Order: sequence, then C-alpha cells, then structure tokens
Amino acid sequence: MVEEIGIEGQKVQETNDILETKKEFQIEEVVNGNEILVEAKIAGRSLMLQTGTLARQANGAVVVRYDDSLILATAVASDKPKEGIDFFPLTVNYEAKLYAAGKIPGGFFKREGKPSEDSILSCRLIDRPLRPLFPEGLRNEVQIVTLVLSRDANEPDVVALIAASAALSVSDIPFYGPIGAVRIGIIDDEFVINPTSEQLVNSKLDLVVSGTKDAITMVEARSKEVSEETIINAIEKAHEVIKDIVKLQERLIVLAGKTKGEFPLFQHNKTLEKLMRENFCQELIESMQIKKKQERLNAIDKITPQRLIPVVEQLPDEEERKKLLELLQAAKPLDFKTILDILKEEQLRKLVLEEGKRPDGRGFDEIRPLDVKVGLLPRTHGTGLFTRGETQVMTVLTLGTISEVQIIDDLRLEESKKFMHQYNFLPFCVGETGGMRGPGRREIGHGALAEKALTCVIPSEEEFPYTIRLVSEVLESNGSSSMASVCGSTLALMDGGVPIKAPVAGIAMGLITGSDKNVILTDIQGFEDAFGEMDFKVAGTREGITALQMDIKALGISRELMNQALDKAKKARLHILDFIQSVMPATREDLSPYAPRVISMSIHPDKIREIIGPGGKMINKIIAETGAKIDLEDDGRVFISSPDKEAGLKARAIIENIIKDVVVGEEYKGRVVKIASFGAFVEIAPGKEGLLHISKLSSKRGARTEDVVTVGQEIEVKIAEIDYQGKINLDLKNGMPKSSYSSQSRSSSRPRDNSRGMDRDRDNSRGMDRDRDNSRGMDRDRDNSRGTDRDRDRDRDRDRSRSRGPVRDSSGRGEDRFGNGSVRNRYR
Repeated sequence: MVEEIGIEGQKVQETNDILETKKEFQIEEVVNGNEILVEAKIAGRSLMLQTGTLARQANGAVVVRYDDSLILATAVASDKPKEGIDFFPLTVNYEAKLYAAGKIPGGFFKREGKPSEDSILSCRLIDRPLRPLFPEGLRNEVQIVTLVLSRDANEPDVVALIAASAALSVSDIPFYGPIGAVRIGIIDDEFVINPTSEQLVNSKLDLVVSGTKDAITMVEARSKEVSEETIINAIEKAHEVIKDIVKLQERLIVLAGKTKGEFPLFQHNKTLEKLMRENFCQELIESMQIKKKQERLNAIDKITPQRLIPVVEQLPDEEERKKLLELLQAAKPLDFKTILDILKEEQLRKLVLEEGKRPDGRGFDEIRPLDVKVGLLPRTHGTGLFTRGETQVMTVLTLGTISEVQIIDDLRLEESKKFMHQYNFLPFCVGETGGMRGPGRREIGHGALAEKALTCVIPSEEEFPYTIRLVSEVLESNGSSSMASVCGSTLALMDGGVPIKAPVAGIAMGLITGSDKNVILTDIQGFEDAFGEMDFKVAGTREGITALQMDIKALGISRELMNQALDKAKKARLHILDFIQSVMPATREDLSPYAPRVISMSIHPDKIREIIGPGGKMINKIIAETGAKIDLEDDGRVFISSPDKEAGLKARAIIENIIKDVVVGEEYKGRVVKIASFGAFVEIAPGKEGLLHISKLSSKRGARTEDVVTVGQEIEVKIAEIDYQGKINLDLKNGMPKSSYSSQSRSSSRPRDNSRGMDRDRDNSRGMDRDRDNSRGMDRDRDNSRGTDRDRDRDRDRDRSRSRGPVRDSSGRGEDRFGNGSVRNRYR
C-alpha cells in the first residue's frame, strides 16, 4: 500500500526511494579476519561500512561507500587530558582533495592549500551533532579526520558524517552514539531521500538531518519558501532513514567495536561548590537580571573566590576554617569558573521554569526593541543597519559585473557563483580586544547560513545581470547576530535597488528544559544561548521558510517542541518583516549613482568572433570608444557594464550594428576607410566594409578615386550586392553624380573596343577582389590562385584579338591592334 504525505498542504505520493526504506531492513556482512564489512540499502543505493583495512593505527577508522562516493573517517584521542581548559577539545577536519573527482587544482602550484569554504562548512556539519554526545568533563584532545577518496553525484558531506560517527563508535573513545544523517529534497512535490547534486538544483528543499535512533540532534536547511508543516514532515521522513543507518552502525560495533577506554573526566571540587552556593546564589540571580549586557557582566565578575575568605574566617570551627582556607588558596581559576557556570545554568532554569521570567524581564515570546536605517554610507551601492536590542549589524552591498563572480575550485559541481554573503564578527562588538585575522569557521558558517536564507529571493542573471556581494559587519552582539545579518542584508539589497522577490527576516529560538516542563524562548540573547538547551535559527519570507539551523545540547527534541518553536518563529519573523517594511516598503527603483550600469543582450554564438575581431581589435575599439566593459559568454550572452547608462547604450548600439546582417537595398551612412585605384572601401558598421567601385563614384573616364573621395569622409550608400563569399558591393544612395564631360565630347572620342573594355572590366573586377581579399586578411594561396586566373585570361584575350584581325577606326582606315599602339596604350 502506498502511503500519502502532505507537502505544502497537498497530498502527494511518496517516491520509490521512501518506499524502499519501508521494506524490512536487511544487513549483509562480510568478515575476513580483521577486515569487516556491513552493507544495507538506503534509498535504493548500497551503503557499505568497512573497517580493519585502512588507517589501522587510529583509535577508530571506517571507510563508508555510498554508490561511488568513498569517505575514510578516523578518530584519534590523546593519551592525557589537556590541562588548563574548560571545554572539550574536539577538532573535526574534512579533507576534500580534487583527485576524488578526477580534477587537478588550478593555480601555479597545482596543490590544494587552505580548506575551501565548502570544506569548512562540512566540518561544522559534522562537528555540531557529534559534540554534545561526548561525556561531560572529557578534556582529552579528540581529532576526527574525514578524507574524501572518491566523489560521484552524491553529496559527500552526509556520507562523511556517517563515517565519522562509525569511526567513533568502533573506537575506544567514549561516545554516546552512533548517529545517522540523511539529506531530504523536494522534487515535483515529492520527498526524495539523498538527492544527487544535479537533483538539488531543481529541489525546493535541501535539508540535512542528523540524530540518534531516539531523537533529532541537528537540522540544517536551505529552501524555497516552504511551509513549517513541510519541514516537520521532511524531518520525520529523515528520522525513519536515520534509524536504519544507526542499525547498520550498531551491527558494525558488534562485529568490530573496541571496548571503551577509561578516560579521566574533569571533576570540580564539591566542597567549593557548596561554599559558593551558600554565599553567591542570591547575588548571582540578581546580577543575571540586569538588562544591560556590560553592566550584567561587570556585576557577575565581582563574584570572586577572594570574597569567600572573610566568610570562612568567621567560621567558629577552627579545623573547618583551616581546611576551607587551604581549599580556597589551592583552588584554580578553572575550578571557580566551572562551578560558576553550573550555578548560572541552574539559576537560569529556575528563573524561567519556576518564576516564569527571563533574565532581561521580557515575556517568553517578546522580541527586543527594533531599529532599522538605510542609505548610511554615501559612496557604497546600498547599506542596511539593523538593530535588535544589543545586537547590531551593518550590511553593505556592492554590485559588480558578471566577470567578477566568485570562481570555485573544489569538489562542488558549480564553478562560480554570482551572489555572496560574508559575515565578520569584530572583537569590539562584545567589548573585547582580539586579533584581526581572516574569518574563522564560525564567521564562515554564519555567513553561509545568511546566504542560504537570501539565495531564493535573489533575481536571476536574466533579470538582474550583476554580481552581488553583501558584507555584514557585526557592530554589537548579544545573541543571534547571524539572523540580524539576514535582516541587514534585506535592507541593503532594497536600498541598493536590487529587485529581490520578497524581503527576508530571521529569528533565533531557544529552549529551557526541566523535569516536567519545557519553555520555548523567542529572540534569545547571548546568556540564554550559552546556558539553554537549543539554538534554533529560522529565516524566511511571509510565504515560507528559506533557511534554518538547529543545534541541540540535550540528547534530542520531540516533534511537539519543534512544532512550537517553528510556530513561534513564524510569528516573530512576520513581526520583524512588518517593521522592516514600515521603513522600507519596497526596493528602490534606481541603483546608486556609483554602481555600474549593466546591459545584457543575447546574440548568436557565431557572431561572437565578429564582436571580438581579429586579435581582439574590434572589442578593444568598442571599449576605447565607450569606456564600457564587455563580457562575452560562450552561449551568446553579452554583458555590457559602464559607469553611466549612456556609455552602455552606445556600446550596445555598436554591437547591434556589428552583428546585424546586411540586406540588399538597405541604406547606411558610412565612412571611407581605404582608397584603391578601383574604388573606395566604406565602413558601414563596425567591422563591416563594402566596396564602392570607381564606376559608381564618377562617370569620368580615367577618374581617380582619391580625386572623388578622401579617407575619413562620410558618405551615404546603399547595399547593391552581396556575393556568395559575403563580400559587399555598394552604390551611392542618391546615384552617381553627373559627369563633367558633355555628350559631344563623348561622341567625338575614338570608338571603344567593346570586347577589350569587357575584358578590362573583368580584369579590374578581379583586381578589386584581389585587393579586397588582401585587406580582409585572406590567405596568400587564394591570391596566387587569382593571379594564375588573370594570366590565363590575358593569354586568352591575346589569342582572341589576333583571330579577329584589324580594327577599323571612324575614318575607315584599317589599323592593326598592335601596330601603332594607340588602342593598347589607351588602356595601359
């Protein structure tokens, strides 16, 4: 029986891939000594996990194959914990060498350098669902390396996440896994499990879900305005597949898993914790409720271990007093900080769950005060300043030509992209000092999330032929600066005149959990993000979601809580959109005066060479005359960019004249570019010349071309003939001017030898063709061939003349054609 599921409120049939997952799940296994392989069908394709063959010195190593995508994942832990840190030192590396796709890197060195943006995003995708599944207090360094060995049409990031989970699961490193991961798409209103890269191009949804067999731990998506209901249905479908992937890993653990090792966990001093609870809890909860971030931090910083010394000195029991004083003297700052963080988390939970309040006094669904401004920077192409409480982001828009697209040299199928969003988290935004280096993984990840949120509303190249770059500078940060950069970007795009399809806004949701109560928080600030259980970012338009990202610190989230979070996020998103559009109702009609003007047109690809001209002569001439920049695509698209509109229109007019096919009878105002003995070459359009024969210029016998026209002279002509070689013969538009000779002088002249005149005209015509071929750069062999024809014609004429005998002049006197030379000399 075929089950039906709802997408966008419609009933649609599930794909065969989904039906495949509903069949009884079967696992095949192969054991060959230490080499162990398990295999199962996932979405109709074989998923194989193999260990014991490669990287055997790692704590755990697994090769995962999905179709022809192969990923090697290794997990290694240090022998001893790292001292002096208050966090788990987990490092994830995703190595995507181009040999996996049969490609050689570009550049001089022909070797991969620093990780690409795609590799960094894949690292984060693997890190986020794995990090919460390690024991609290683990301080041993753990490094996970995923190496892409082969890449086919499947996206390798999901396969790498499965491989990393499997490597940790079979290792001796403590890990509360395994987890599975799957990608969901929507094509033709049907869910597709693990769509290929080609399928994702036309998919309305690109959703990656990770989780255990019991709950979802991570969600990330890019979508084209899909509904909240669709997202929930897609996540549920993904979880069905995740359960099967976890079963496959569990079978591998049974066959090849190592016994988990004993790793020391950091333990804080319980006596010090008790002492701090008794003396600081009330002061801490009061400090936490100070609304201003810096004032709140300053108040909490006053809680120090030194303040406990006078308290201990007042204790009546001398032995107890002595022990506690020794404890305080021996306590490390790390112990005190760890205990203080525990108390902060407990007091936040108590404040929200028991007292029904948030630290800054807002309601659970209340958004901090909003403020937006546009057009702040005079010389940029667009600016948006978005402020929400103590989070402030300024986004700056820059428009460029199509030739300024970002070139991509990695395993992705796309080779360039015309829309970029970049995010910078400056140290002063949190009142700190710090190094000003290149962007870190966090900055790249936040920038990519905002880029996903905006991509579906960016106009196509045909609608808006510009490269678009947005840079979001975080000027203040107290929670959800990535979603503030989405709002700031919307403002900058609208201020810059980019015709986006709809405004986009984003919001971050949080979660506080208790034993019998859970509370969803709207617009979380930094304190609630740090000590809450969830960070759920949702961005979209009024019509639907365009991007989301969910990270869970707990071991999962239920469908009910996810539904609540999405519903509350939608209300908050619409509220922010109302505020944005109250200030900026619509996109500006005109671009900034400092933005380039780009005109696009399409031509037949065969015409490209005419625009370029020999050695680039023609295109360089257009650039020199107009100051415009011209980009030509192989498919015939032409992009003209210029500082002002007039220059662009002038360049377009020139190109239109170049590619225009001339038609017999059309009239042009041309310019004489070359003079020959038999006529003038007239440029009727850039790169197009025609011959205006001397006989069309003057009826005077023996007239010279240079006596009639001069180089550079403008002259009105019309197309008389286009021969089979495409050569153009011209006539004067108004006909040949009247001859200066009278009819009497013409009648008194010696009679013409018609036969010789015809031969002469033919020879002149051939000479004309020869000269025109030379001017157009035709090859030498053709000229030699024409010279041979000319010699043959001359020999034929000589024979013909001899056979005709003497020619009579007007007096009746006979004269040999080659006697006195009068006729011969006349045409010499």
